[in-house]
Amino acid sequence: MYLQALELDIPFRAVFADTGNEHELTLEYLHDLPRLTGGPAIEWVKADFVDAFARKRVTVQTKWVRENLLPDAKIASTLQALEPSGSLFLDCCKVHGRFPSTKARFCTSELKHEPIFYGVHEPLMAAGNMVVSWQGVRAEESSRRAALPKMDWPSPHLCNYRPLLRWSLADVVATHKRHGIELNPLYQMGMHRVGCMPCIHSRKDEIRRIAELFPDHIRKIAEWEIAVGCAGKRQVPVCTFFAQDTTPQGRRTQTPVGIHGIVEWARSGPGGDINQTTMDLEINQCLSAMGACE
Repeated sequence: MYLQALELDIPFRAVFADTGNEHELTLEYLHDLPRLTGGPAIEWVKADFVDAFARKRVTVQTKWVRENLLPDAKIASTLQALEPSGSLFLDCCKVHGRFPSTKARFCTSELKHEPIFYGVHEPLMAAGNMVVSWQGVRAEESSRRAALPKMDWPSPHLCNYRPLLRWSLADVVATHKRHGIELNPLYQMGMHRVGCMPCIHSRKDEIRRIAELFPDHIRKIAEWEIAVGCAGKRQVPVCTFFAQDTTPQGRRTQTPVGIHGIVEWARSGPGGDINQTTMDLEINQCLSAMGACE
């Protein structure tokens, strides 16, 4: 989308909402893009959960105590957990006492949409400007995105425009080649998504590759699962990053399956057969999720 805006030769502001769960390679890629293209600098915006933590602490100290939802010791440990961690994604989940899900994607709204709207769109509109917000989604990516219009108007002073909506994957790759810009290197490593690492919607093969290539990100999620568990009403030892209380094979369990259990499943064969493991990653194998290997 950045390259398309350059080709159309129109002035624009490029804005990136840092969720605190991106891969380091994605951040490096964004830092390098203006230098490699001569385009405008990318503005970084971030959410802020200071007020949200304060409101949640008041709720715990009043409503939770009044309704006797937890023993005093648990109330104290919850209040201790409701402090900024330095990671926005983790802070967002601690405020909610859970991780996002397909039906509750507060990560997108609170870590992406709201920081951009309140940090960029709203000040521009308050100054009397008409804002055209470009969104780089493509219809091929999901049925939900396929149903989106190319343009809509959430308010009289804000237009959402989706210039890449009908683009094919070949169009995306060709645009990069015209500018001599490589794709995000994570695609060449088999990632289907290069936003959060991992995303709650990561596929089985993608989880396996993340565990093989970026074990630090798996360890990070394991630490987050404990931290979020301490901040919620349920006070579970582990609040699962992926589907709550459900094994990857689809069976309900008494004990939530944490990230390490999910990785074990991701390394299994079809249907979660632990006796039939997947093939090891080959260094010379094309893993590109974009089909863009030379």
